[in-house]
Amino acid sequence: MNTTTAPPAPAAGPATDKKPRSAGRLPFWVNQQLGLLVLVVALAALFGALRPAFFNAQFSLFPLLSDISTLTVVALAQMVVLSVGHMNLAVGRMASFGAMFAGLGYDRLHLPLVLGLLLCLIAGTAIGALAGWVIARTGVSSFVVTLAMDFALLGLVSLLYGALTDNAAFTSTPTGMAELRSYSLADICAGPVCGSNAVPQLAQFTVLALIGLGFLYRYTRTGRELLLTGANPAAAELSGIPTRRRIVTAHALSGLLASLAGFMAAVSTGSFRASIGGEFMLPSFLGAVLGGTLLTGGVVSVLGALLGTSLVDVIRKGLDLLGVGLESLNIYLGGVLLLALSADRIRNVVSYRKVVRST
Repeated sequence: MNTTTAPPAPAAGPATDKKPRSAGRLPFWVNQQLGLLVLVVALAALFGALRPAFFNAQFSLFPLLSDISTLTVVALAQMVVLSVGHMNLAVGRMASFGAMFAGLGYDRLHLPLVLGLLLCLIAGTAIGALAGWVIARTGVSSFVVTLAMDFALLGLVSLLYGALTDNAAFTSTPTGMAELRSYSLADICAGPVCGSNAVPQLAQFTVLALIGLGFLYRYTRTGRELLLTGANPAAAELSGIPTRRRIVTAHALSGLLASLAGFMAAVSTGSFRASIGGEFMLPSFLGAVLGGTLLTGGVVSVLGALLGTSLVDVIRKGLDLLGVGLESLNIYLGGVLLLALSADRIRNVVSYRKVVRST
């Protein structure tokens, strides 16, 4: 699967082909994804040693992996717009907007589970594409447009829930939704072989999103054009890349993934509420940026988004089991994240100096 993807570099000539290859080889310990993986494993082992309940499959790992599954999709929704050098401050409201259509479809149209999910994804893609179209046509900063979109959707979703429901929630659920919320991979068997009872079935959506985006950025022309647009928009335009179209594509993908995360959050709670996605914005940046995606665009890490989100959630879950209060938990969480970002910066400096010395 794709880990870190950057725009392709120009091919070197025959005489210099060998040198850049050796210069590009860095020590394994400066690999950002490896560093995140080591941190996640080390912290999980530490919390498990301090509180053995951390490894309880039913009461600890299952809800932890459910949260990681949802928030990884949120991080991916932010990652795709970061790939073109933009940001999406409305990622949480887009999640709520898409989930609202699924809830409306189940409650009023009595749609089956799959069709309601499809309606959710279409609504999220449409609102994301609208934001991208406004940015591409007007040239206004994505920060301004998506911030305005966030406020607009906050009011619109609240008004629609107030008009269409009695208690600001759609509580009618289709057949299969309760099982999707509570069943694990242990309930999926291929002959005598079954999955783990610690992994929720919701994780299947996350795996599909990871595989799809990994394929997009590594193997498709569209993915490469998204990265080139983020790395240098002017150069991409001169190269014949339809940068405006790629901006719309990135925001449409972001809306699609945000709405999927909203659906997953609704499944986890058992109802479709106006408050879905209200806490998504910070995790969307933390997972993507910790994972190696550049805020300036041009470089993404699909696997890194998963690892960055896992790091944050493992810290949060472990500190919660240790009895740390909410205020103190946020302080500790901020401190550990600062250390993680500092370690990442050290790895980047070391890798840069390694490349400079090798050229």
